[in-house]
Amino acid sequence: MDEDKVLNTLQREGLALASVQKRAVAFFIDDMIISLLFGLIFYKEFSALSGDPIAMVNFVNAIFPYVLFVKILYHTVFVYLYGATLGKMALKIRVIDIAYLDTPDFITALSRALVRVVSEMIFYLGFVWALFNQLNLTWHDRVAKTLVVDA
Repeated sequence: MDEDKVLNTLQREGLALASVQKRAVAFFIDDMIISLLFGLIFYKEFSALSGDPIAMVNFVNAIFPYVLFVKILYHTVFVYLYGATLGKMALKIRVIDIAYLDTPDFITALSRALVRVVSEMIFYLGFVWALFNQLNLTWHDRVAKTLVVDA
């Protein structure tokens, strides 16, 4: 991918890349929403286990696959339907397909969400990658061929 060509296309279309700082705040908002959701659903269990750290760790490990599923579902559905998650909407940024400069299709949104979760699990290295290129591309952006721009 020729970064200069993409930047020229964005400029011609009047689009600006979202800053890494905006993306980080949107990430935080999205993760807080998902955490709050699970906290509310499992409030009684968390309260009952609060005095037993081993039981708490075991419980969190048991629900971990559900958390991953919800994260993937959340990011896929919101990016596919709206081009942005709730965190991105709050920061007025959105995800676009590089080729069409439009909201990604379902498969693109799904692949982006899957690689995003993998990036999180590998010490957020996929996110750090955005600091080292002109287009602020993370691993999930590269795989899905997407950009995050100001809305």
